[in-house]
Amino acid sequence: MIKNRDILVVGQQAWDIEIGSNCKNIALEFSKYNRVLYVNPPLDRITMLRQRHDEKVQKRMAVIRHEQEDLVQLGPNLWNLYPDKLIESINWIKAHWLFDLLNKRNNKLFASAIKKALHVLGFENIIIFNDSDMFRSFYLKELLQPDLSIYYSRDYLLATDYYRHHGKKLEPMLISKSDLCVANSEYLTDYCKKYNPHSYYVGQGCDLTTFTDVDTNLVPADIARIGNPVIGYVGVLFSARLDINILVHIALNNPDWNLVLIGPEDESFINSKLHQLDNVHFLGAKAPAELPAYINAFDVCINPQVLNELTIGNYPRKIDEYLAMGKPVVATKTQAMKVFEKHTYTASTKEEYPALIRKALVEDSPQARINRKGFAAGHTWTNNVNEIYEAIIKAIDINAYNTQKKTTSHQPIP
Repeated sequence: MIKNRDILVVGQQAWDIEIGSNCKNIALEFSKYNRVLYVNPPLDRITMLRQRHDEKVQKRMAVIRHEQEDLVQLGPNLWNLYPDKLIESINWIKAHWLFDLLNKRNNKLFASAIKKALHVLGFENIIIFNDSDMFRSFYLKELLQPDLSIYYSRDYLLATDYYRHHGKKLEPMLISKSDLCVANSEYLTDYCKKYNPHSYYVGQGCDLTTFTDVDTNLVPADIARIGNPVIGYVGVLFSARLDINILVHIALNNPDWNLVLIGPEDESFINSKLHQLDNVHFLGAKAPAELPAYINAFDVCINPQVLNELTIGNYPRKIDEYLAMGKPVVATKTQAMKVFEKHTYTASTKEEYPALIRKALVEDSPQARINRKGFAAGHTWTNNVNEIYEAIIKAIDINAYNTQKKTTSHQPIP
C-alpha cells in the first residue's frame, strides 16, 4: 500500500470523456489514500479550430483565456486540471528533429501549467503516473523532477497510424527512462521489458456492478423472439478488431444456432456476407445499461478477435463482463487470454470455434457459473491498484539500493 503521497496522473483521456477509462478508475483508487492531481491533455491548435463549437473545447478555451478556473476539486483528495496552455499540433511533421524540437516546446508549456497547479495544491515529492502519453508528456520527468516516474501501457499504440511514425522512436525511450513500467497484459509487459527491466504485469480492473446486479427475468423484446441456442457478442463490430471469417464460419456450419451481434458496425461488417445469413441477427448499438440483459440471454458468449498488432496485446475486458454474469465464453487464443484459460475455451483457428462452442453448451452448469462469477469478482480496481502499489514499492527499494551502492562505492577503502 502507498499512502499519503502526492500523485500526478497524465494520459490520453480527459476526465470529462464519456467512455470508460482505466486511468480515471486508477486515479480514483489512488485518491483513497493519496492526494491526486488528474491532468487533462492540453488543447491543441487543430482541435481548437476544427471543434471550436464543441462544448468541451469551448470550456478549455475559456480556461486558456482565464475566464474560468483551471483547477476543479472532484473529491476530498482528487483534483482535475484543465491546462491553461494551447499546444501546437505537430504530428504531421515527418522530420524527427523538427518534431522533437516542437514537442519539447509543447512539453514545456504543458509542464508550466502543471507546475502552477502543483504549487497551488502544495504537492511535493510527486509520483508521476503516465497513461501512455508518449508525446506531450515525454519530457515531464526532466521538467517536473518527480520522486518516481511510472509509465502505464494498456494498448499497443504503435499499431495505429497516429503514433507509429514518431512513437517507434519516442515510446521505447520514454519506457527506458521511466523508473518503472506497469502493464495490463503479459504481452505489453514483455514489450516494456525490452526497454526497462523494471516492468511489471499488474492486471486489469473492472467495475462489474452493472453485470452482477441483473434481473434475469428481464429479456429485451428484440432478442426474446430469437430461438436458442444464442451465440452472442457485445461490442464494436469493427473489422480491425473482429474476425468476420470466424463469424461466417460459425453461422454457415451451424444453421441451428442463432448468432447475435450487438454494437455499431464499420463498413466491412455492413457489407459482409453475415447480413445475408438467416441465422445471424444484428441488433444494433445499445446503451451500456442495457447490455447485461442481452448478455443474460446468450447461451454462449464469444470474442472472435482478429490477431494483429492492434489487438494482440490488449486485455479483453469484455471477457470479465461475460464471466461476471456466469456465461460460458469462447474466445480467440492470445497471450492476454492466459489469465482466463481455466474459465474459458480458447480457439486458435476458425475451425475450432464450433467444436468449442458445442463443448461450452454441453459443459455449462450451475457450479461452473458460480466459479466464473467468483473469478471475475477478483478483477476489481482495488486489486489492480494494489498490484501497482507493489510495483512502486519494488521500484522504491531498487532506487534506494542503487543510491546506497553509489554512495558506498565512493567511500575510501579502509
